[in-house]
Amino acid sequence: MTIAIIATSLRPIPQPLSYHHFADRRSFLGVRNFGDVASNVAFAVVGFWGLAFVIGSGRERLRLCFVDYRECIPYLFVFFGLLLTAFGSAYYHLAPDNTRLVWDRLPMTIVFAGLVSAVVCERVNVTAGLTVLPLLLLVGIASVVQWHYSELQGHGDLRFYAAVQLYSALVLVIALLTPAQYSRRLDFGVVAGFYVLAKIFETADRPIFEFVHIVSGHTLKHLAAGMAGYWILRMLQLRRPAENSKLHAAASSGE
Repeated sequence: MTIAIIATSLRPIPQPLSYHHFADRRSFLGVRNFGDVASNVAFAVVGFWGLAFVIGSGRERLRLCFVDYRECIPYLFVFFGLLLTAFGSAYYHLAPDNTRLVWDRLPMTIVFAGLVSAVVCERVNVTAGLTVLPLLLLVGIASVVQWHYSELQGHGDLRFYAAVQLYSALVLVIALLTPAQYSRRLDFGVVAGFYVLAKIFETADRPIFEFVHIVSGHTLKHLAAGMAGYWILRMLQLRRPAENSKLHAAASSGE
């Protein structure tokens, strides 16, 4: 609520046109802005890998990392969103502008919605997490649509979209501070750390490129964000339910 109050009290924040002027504009193999385009492969790999893990593992294997089988549903949206991000972001970076940026940002709202829903499923209850998932998806998509519409009207406003991102990041922090029914609870902190690192790389796009002359900050942003997605997958592969959580699930299912 505090974030919403602060966001509405601020003046509208337009998308600076300078945002589209990325440092590394080199072409390779006929692909413009090759570094920023090709680095989206990280999202595609993690997205495919994550979907294959959740869909292809089978119910028995998934019971090793989910107390309730339905808890895997939000993670399907996380990995599907990452896969879509690979295509949306690559499309945007081929010829960056506000119109193409919509297709970069929309898939990320699916990732945010899935993560928040997963935390609610695991920290509150599954029914609550799955109930809020459609609402979270709607809010995330609406934040991008609202921003783009405001740009078309000549008074761009990023406040709503920025608030959605901030809320999502805070949920990961809250997940670290609340009791967990799984091992590897601190992995959410690593995911948040990669997200922060990605934002730092994004901000330092040109200074990094001018310093190393090989890779730009924005390309590194994609790789750091891809690592955040990988760490979510790694967490699911390695974590195990706490013993009391398994007993509770067995009692609930009548086993």
